[in-house]
Amino acid sequence: MQIQWYPILKNMNFSGTITKPNFPLPQTEMPILTFGHSKLTAATLALQLPCNCIRKIRFITKLQCSVADRTDSYRTGAGDSRGSKRDSGEIQRKRGGASSLYAGYARPSLAEMKKDKATLREIVYEFLRGIGIVPDELDGLDLPVTVDVMKERVDFLHSLGLTIEDINNYPLVLGCSVKKNMVPVLDYLGKLGVRKSTLTQFLRRYPQVLHSSVVVDLVPVVKYLQGMDIKPDDIPRVLERYPEVLGFKLEGTMSTSVAYLIGIGVGRRELGGILTRFPEILGMRVGRVIKPFVEYLESLGIPRLAIARLIETQPYILGFDLDEKVKPNVKSLEEFNVRQTSLASIIAQYPDIIGTDLEPKLADKRSVLNSVLDLDAEDFGLIIEKMPQVVSLSSTPMLKHVDFLKDFGFSVDQMRKMIVGCPQLLALNIDIMKLSFDYFQSEMERPLEDLVEFPAFFTYGLESTIKPRHNMVAKKGLKCSLAWMLNCSDEKFEQRMDYDTIDMEEMETEPSFDMNSLMRPRSDESDSDYEDSDFDDDDDE
Repeated sequence: MQIQWYPILKNMNFSGTITKPNFPLPQTEMPILTFGHSKLTAATLALQLPCNCIRKIRFITKLQCSVADRTDSYRTGAGDSRGSKRDSGEIQRKRGGASSLYAGYARPSLAEMKKDKATLREIVYEFLRGIGIVPDELDGLDLPVTVDVMKERVDFLHSLGLTIEDINNYPLVLGCSVKKNMVPVLDYLGKLGVRKSTLTQFLRRYPQVLHSSVVVDLVPVVKYLQGMDIKPDDIPRVLERYPEVLGFKLEGTMSTSVAYLIGIGVGRRELGGILTRFPEILGMRVGRVIKPFVEYLESLGIPRLAIARLIETQPYILGFDLDEKVKPNVKSLEEFNVRQTSLASIIAQYPDIIGTDLEPKLADKRSVLNSVLDLDAEDFGLIIEKMPQVVSLSSTPMLKHVDFLKDFGFSVDQMRKMIVGCPQLLALNIDIMKLSFDYFQSEMERPLEDLVEFPAFFTYGLESTIKPRHNMVAKKGLKCSLAWMLNCSDEKFEQRMDYDTIDMEEMETEPSFDMNSLMRPRSDESDSDYEDSDFDDDDDE
């Protein structure tokens, strides 16, 4: 193929000056010039161009090379090493070197990277110290590298109600990302129904929840609680009361504590209510807490099934510290002349007595009653045995009841006998007592001594029991004691009304607590698959 160059070179002036051509001139670095499918070598170019044209082209090429050589010489001659590196990189790029893209970039060493990271962390630490946070426990924790991000976390925690003191109590919370950790957890708690007003206290008690994964950590625990028959509406209340439950393993403390309670006789259908009222049970270790507590109460004479019933109605008793509260309080009861044989009855009637700060209360109540009744040492012990709740009564109301009896003509000796026989007189409604006493005097026309012998008269309902039974006895013409007339069931009283005479052997003893009332069987009771030996060792949380 023959190429006609003359039209192309028509704009070149070969008279000594060079004008800008309309096409790019060939470069000497290109050994082959390609135009379409034709290739022109230096030899063929020489054959097809006039000699004068070839000389002009060679002149131009030499001129370009001369300028390039001078430029390289200038750069090479400069003493700046940085310039040399930069020029070297440019040469490598011209030559197509593999590292030409990163020429001039010195990759930092590992030591330099660690030093830079430590410098940035120290800047963040200085910021934290400046606002009162002690960063000593944060070493090794993945923290933001900028103050702005750390400030964002601190501000977000402040918006939740947490103070600098709260953060210092658990500084690891600063390792939680706002978007990745905190917001998802808080959104989930809100959807469950945890109230915003309780959130601050929630996080103060269990700030570790902010580290949790909603799917991996929180959702399984909530499903477990629902499986324990805790109603969905009660789930947020359980979490608010005991947020630590969100950190327990399902196969650890939670499952073993529930299994043990079922094993001693706690009804399966009662579990939901028990855990709703006292979810702390789920965090109690059987071997260290629950089992020793149950066994100690058994040693005092309370049957195991009765203990199970007490747990069903008052599950918080499991939270009483055995060594710090329960045992010292039992010892205090004995020191205040409570008989050992009555300890089981006292605890069964009023389990709170073993969990309170008992010794000063016993001393105070004994002092108050001694001041108005002149009690013997044994008398106060008998009062506690019959009504252990007296330790929680206020002194002023008790004195008002004593004054009430005194106003109706009872002597100190009579009042002492009445209160020792029926301590409930110290806690009854005075207005109702007055109505019963007025009926006793005006309608029944009995001597005060009858009330001294049976002070429990005031504990019976006037309209429901006293009036109808008195009318039946009066109509029958019987002469009987208040105890024979009142201290029996309605069915038993109707039987007595068929008698012509009063059988003194049928006289019932004074009303007292019946331990058997705690052990009535239920239809939902079933044998447990768990034995005591299963809980001898400590379980894992």
